[in-house]
Amino acid sequence: MEILFIVVFALLGLVVGSFLNVCIDRLPQSKSIVFPPSHCEACQHKLAAKDLIPVFSYLRLCGRCRYCKAAVPRRLFWVELATGVVFALLAWHYGLSPALGVMAFYACLFTIVFVIDLEHGIIPNKVVYPGMVVALLLALYSWPWLTQVIKPGIASAALGGGIGFALFFLIAIASRGGMGWGDVKLVGLIGLATGFPLVFLSIILGAVLGGIVAVALVIAKKRKFKETLPFGPFLAAAAMVTLLWGNNILSWYLGLLM
Repeated sequence: MEILFIVVFALLGLVVGSFLNVCIDRLPQSKSIVFPPSHCEACQHKLAAKDLIPVFSYLRLCGRCRYCKAAVPRRLFWVELATGVVFALLAWHYGLSPALGVMAFYACLFTIVFVIDLEHGIIPNKVVYPGMVVALLLALYSWPWLTQVIKPGIASAALGGGIGFALFFLIAIASRGGMGWGDVKLVGLIGLATGFPLVFLSIILGAVLGGIVAVALVIAKKRKFKETLPFGPFLAAAAMVTLLWGNNILSWYLGLLM
């Protein structure tokens, strides 16, 4: 029964991943995520239901539009697949519980941030602000059924969000354009979701991950030292790691110090 639930939730993740692709495509352009219906960007032909089966439609059509044969961005396939895998892992980790819904929400939120910032170098307010509202609601009330999710409490959430926002605000001012304002608001959201002091863990993990990837790209000659790398994707990934294992990582680190 547990395996069946994981498989079903993974399939749900594939479907959700398809919707996330719509958000990723349209939010940077300030377009509605509801209308018009899904269509080919090249020929504008409305896609049929058989063209919208997550992952499988892409593979069956070899990554091309059924009607005009234009290439479909590979990102659509990878976002759908990644969302399905993440949903499966969350279902395995949390089981059928309210915590699963909360973590699935955060996974979707940070996936959208990850890809949009990677592709466009922006973090839309339409993603960050609703995330802040949800994080505040989760921190404001002591939900007894969310025993498996980090619940910072309103004071800790406010402190984490305020410190994260203020720190990156100062960095953005000092860097004179080196740090985007979207990153400032994103760290504020992460602080609200993780609280204090876990917001620092997210920032440190994001910086380490970004540094590793930057060095790897330079070594592979895919990027030059002078070229900038968006920080949002690494912060988003670090936020998910913190939400999942932040307390364990912090306890392990403090144990090393002691």
